[in-house]
Amino acid sequence: MIQDKIWIVGTGPMAVEHAKVLNSLGCTYEVIGRGEANAKLFFEATGVQPYTGGLDLFLNSGPGTPQAVINAVGIESLTETTQQLLHYGVKYLLLEKPGFAYPEEWEGTAKLALDNKAEIYIAYNRRFYASVLKAREMIEADGGCTSFLFEFTEWSHVISGLKKDKAELENWFYGNSTHVIDTAFFLGGMPVELSAYKAGSLPWHPGGSVYAGAGYTDKGALFSYTANWQSPGRWNLELCTPLRRLIFRPMEKLQIQQIGSIKIDFFEEIDYSKDEVFKPGTYLQMESFLQGKSENLIELNTFKKNIAVYNKINRK
Repeated sequence: MIQDKIWIVGTGPMAVEHAKVLNSLGCTYEVIGRGEANAKLFFEATGVQPYTGGLDLFLNSGPGTPQAVINAVGIESLTETTQQLLHYGVKYLLLEKPGFAYPEEWEGTAKLALDNKAEIYIAYNRRFYASVLKAREMIEADGGCTSFLFEFTEWSHVISGLKKDKAELENWFYGNSTHVIDTAFFLGGMPVELSAYKAGSLPWHPGGSVYAGAGYTDKGALFSYTANWQSPGRWNLELCTPLRRLIFRPMEKLQIQQIGSIKIDFFEEIDYSKDEVFKPGTYLQMESFLQGKSENLIELNTFKKNIAVYNKINRK
């Protein structure tokens, strides 16, 4: 497992969460940030003092080449920062989701990674929830998923008041809603056929606010989805097997409905300890990344399939 020569780029909330995991794993790492205010908050939360002044200044200081980099900058800077790291010679990188501000930026980064023989993985940490990993085991044991449904309604009444970059707000679907969408297709299979519909708009998200669709996946499961950002709702995922219904509401916990019963119970035989101590999913995700176990990680150049699905749902 990689335990030194690790960089974290960024000093915001997600960078702090990654640092907490690295501390627990006994890793040594350097943190590169810009402003003093965030650097102070980062130090208070982790005990590690970041470099300030930005990535340009840090790279110009001749820091050598890291074994691994976690890029946790704001969504508006993900593409620029990733490409800068690739030009510098970074070969192994965990990139915060969705890996870009605008989806059309993805192709240039993917080509650059391929040309430089670099491995980049997108950090969809919900794939590593204890609840999701247990559900995957159950689905396999039951003979597969036959159907599933999900909802990715966002709380627009809250989001509209947040102080966020324009790129982050305009692409909230990609940066936030795809958490649910990715988890659903991770468990139920990738769409083979998809009929997608979209309507409405919001001042901060003009691309859409009401979504619906259906299709079937490469694992033979039928699926449907809905979201209405102008009405009450919440994230939800339900998957059906021949023996039970697996329910994620909230996403961090798994509920079960057995066939022949209307009773729904939280499944207690799951070790949630890592998801309770750390931001859910981040510990196992980081451990997998540093050990080079990519089974549940999404490699950037194969992420093309996922983006095509997201674009179809978002009617781009």
